[in-house]
Amino acid sequence: MQSPLEITEEEQYWLRSRDVSESPKIGGDDYFTDHGVTRPENVQSDDLPPAETEAVREIDRDALSEKKTIGKWQVTGSPARIDGLWPELVADAQAGIIWAVKAMTAFGYEELSMYDDYLLTVYTPNYFDRRDVTRVREHLRDAHDVTHELYYKPDIYTAKGIVAETAEEFGLSAPARYIQ
Repeated sequence: MQSPLEITEEEQYWLRSRDVSESPKIGGDDYFTDHGVTRPENVQSDDLPPAETEAVREIDRDALSEKKTIGKWQVTGSPARIDGLWPELVADAQAGIIWAVKAMTAFGYEELSMYDDYLLTVYTPNYFDRRDVTRVREHLRDAHDVTHELYYKPDIYTAKGIVAETAEEFGLSAPARYIQ
């Protein structure tokens, strides 16, 4: 399997699990029924997760109205650790245990100065489903010994430009919806 650390082609910042596998389980429909996750198009305001602040609640409402429910755990680590985890997490995606995974490439690491470590993003299709988000986090702990604190960042945060430097402008204490 191609390592994300070997990719040094300009403009290729990420390597996606679907780029290295044709498994229909990766980002597939089975995930919703296999894990009892509500599909994004069926999410209602009653499905909004508890929010600690009104700022978080407002972003969740925006995500609901824009149908942007995808989010990801951000796993950082050394090149060796990421290179070892990458094929394991792709295998998890192929098996439908996780929805999908993406790795920052060596080129991305060199060019994207906001990252201090290599990065894997482990996706869930509906961040409102806290049970599934937590299940995936527990899987990372139990199956892959990813025990350090992780940030979970919904795609709506990325779309709004919420990063460490701008989180406070949005009324947030961190650029993440969940920290575990």
